[in-house]
Amino acid sequence: MTLAQMIEQARTALQTAIAARQQAQEGLMALRADPNLTEEAVTSAVAARDAADAEVTRRQEALAALEAEQAREEEIARLSRQVEPTGARTPGQDRHVRVGAEERTYRPDQDPRGARFQRDVIAAFRGDYEAQARLARHMQEERVERAAALAANEERAVGTGAFGGLVIPQYLTDLYAPLARTARPFADAVRQHPLPPTGMTAELSRVTTGTSVDNQANQHDAVSETDIDDTTISIPVRTAAGQQTVSRQALERGTGVEEVILDDLFRAYASRIDTTMLNVATVGLSAVATAVAYTDASPTTAELYPKVIEALSGVEAALLDQASGENLAVMHSRRWYWMQNAMGTSYPLITQPGVVAQTLGANYAETYGRGVRGILPNGTPVIVDNNIATNLGAGTNEDEIYLVDRRECHLWEDPSAPMYIRAEQTKAATLGVLMVVYGYYAFTFQRQPHAHKIGGTGLVTPTFTGV
Repeated sequence: MTLAQMIEQARTALQTAIAARQQAQEGLMALRADPNLTEEAVTSAVAARDAADAEVTRRQEALAALEAEQAREEEIARLSRQVEPTGARTPGQDRHVRVGAEERTYRPDQDPRGARFQRDVIAAFRGDYEAQARLARHMQEERVERAAALAANEERAVGTGAFGGLVIPQYLTDLYAPLARTARPFADAVRQHPLPPTGMTAELSRVTTGTSVDNQANQHDAVSETDIDDTTISIPVRTAAGQQTVSRQALERGTGVEEVILDDLFRAYASRIDTTMLNVATVGLSAVATAVAYTDASPTTAELYPKVIEALSGVEAALLDQASGENLAVMHSRRWYWMQNAMGTSYPLITQPGVVAQTLGANYAETYGRGVRGILPNGTPVIVDNNIATNLGAGTNEDEIYLVDRRECHLWEDPSAPMYIRAEQTKAATLGVLMVVYGYYAFTFQRQPHAHKIGGTGLVTPTFTGV
């Protein structure tokens, strides 16, 4: 067995050890996600993972030793081919020429698979000057020993189509294009809480009848008294989950397959939470918000803006001393850009903090899903969220704008969500791996009912006409 063959075997053994270590780590992670796990099972799994780690290290060291030996052999061979002038001239040197045989740069008996040549091609592409020199020397040797064959080839013209098995396509796996998702702009903007560790319902008390205070008409008269009363709000804990079954061949022979699937599952999970908060029946923001109608056959931004102020007035009237002042306007991206397209000479008569006079607000030029996108003329921050429905109304082409107090939009999430289950035994008979992503969450806008929404024919699919 040649040294090159031994290196190839060592590399194969290292890859096998790495795969075994990854499998042991994945088994440990799946075990930790099991609610019924025991300390003994975890200890055993950790020991198996550590043993796999040690095997990887051992194989790595063995490969490094073989590669170092090969590098030394190549260095010795290179030195043996060097010709150093001595400065002395032997008798008859000018009259005689000795022709000898010099060892080839790449020898089939030492490297039958051409691995050394392939490594030099890659290294030369990366700028390794020594590799480039070896390849140049190899081409010179080919010209000397195979001059006739090369001359014959130069008389013919062929393209890459003649080398279908040699011109290898390059797959740019690091630049794969993921599916675009709506993400969770609104969910990220509301008030966050950790989800309690147990239970599938969260109960919250809301005072619905308050005490009373009145002026005492006469001394010793009875003072005002009203019995306080509350109502319990039951908030359901929801489960968002998704799965994907993928073949072991795809995971083990593919490049980055598991990471691509997980990324898409995680982003789909985020979009589901956000769209549920906005659109789910009965308790979603659209369902609980008080409607402010904007009916207009020829809508304009200037006509829409007073409706925004009307809705914000309703928010404050509902909250009174419970208002935090952290109001938000939540709208679809098509509505935000339509509002930006308006041009005109009129402007509010009362200046607002952070807004330049004679403008209709400010755009912060943030990308989608990166928080506040800008502010309206009265300073209200804008959240752009494309989970807002655009098929509302009689014509199924309307969207809505929501005006809320951020502090009274509540979202509870499990701190470790979303969680990942990688189940291999379930689909073992078909060499499949089941990948599941799930998490628990709860939300409410009814702790202090206040949300308002603008809707109607004035919010049909926008046309960008500058008004």
